[in-house]
Amino acid sequence: MPLNAACVGRSTDYIEHEVDARWLMAYAASLGDCNPKYMDTAAGTVCAHPLFPVCLEWPPILATRELLGDDLTNDESARGVHAAHDLHIFRPILAGTTLRTNATLISVKAIQPGAGYTLRLDTIDAEDNLVCQTFQFGIYRGVAVEGSSEAANSAPPLPTAIPLNENVVRIAVPEGCAHIYTECARIWNPIHTDRKFAQNAGLPDIILHGTATLALSISELVTEFTEGQPDRVVRLGGRFSAMVLMPSELTLRTSTPRRAADGYSTVSFAVANTQGEPAISAGFFVFR
Repeated sequence: MPLNAACVGRSTDYIEHEVDARWLMAYAASLGDCNPKYMDTAAGTVCAHPLFPVCLEWPPILATRELLGDDLTNDESARGVHAAHDLHIFRPILAGTTLRTNATLISVKAIQPGAGYTLRLDTIDAEDNLVCQTFQFGIYRGVAVEGSSEAANSAPPLPTAIPLNENVVRIAVPEGCAHIYTECARIWNPIHTDRKFAQNAGLPDIILHGTATLALSISELVTEFTEGQPDRVVRLGGRFSAMVLMPSELTLRTSTPRRAADGYSTVSFAVANTQGEPAISAGFFVFR
């Protein structure tokens, strides 16, 4: 069935999470990132990896199926893919906090592969202050769109791309990485852990989560550009395309940082899989 543009503006209920040190440490460990900011409870309050918000956003993303009513069949819903990510961080997430996250469908449009849609995911604290906000673009492959809509709240423009350097960083993706990431992030999708399911879905094997590929890259960028200080990161994202199998090796290319008048610096980046295909393109990393 077509995806009805009349669904734009609908929101899920807020889903509450108790964010403790155990979860934050497990997420960082699943990436092989032992930055003391994420892991050392003796040094102070544990801080979240910059991409940790995806863990809080997963349950509301699942709940968006209810926003669409009977517009999509289960088979059509299963064709949804995460195509692009734009995360804004207003303050770091620390252990011992209670956060709530919801999702709002802000746009629907027909594109060549199917129905394109944008979700806005808002995470707030106990005083209803916005902690982080993600604009996530997805595609229901092979699904038509009924009607047309203007975005309820348009996604902000992306940072201007900066030419990439020739030097590269190589990132190992070990066997079992997707299984470990699944359990530590608490993001469950069988295409990442169940070989039979993945192959029945037309994939060559289980594949790594796009957010895991992004998180592995962000770990390198935090080390290289913010002196290992994750609380300096204010925005990050990119487009997902090529699959990442395991075991394999990613190739990360970055730009020289460009400082803006507001005092923030931006690095552009791209990530290729072992076959040289773009796992992440048009990547951006903004920090203070």
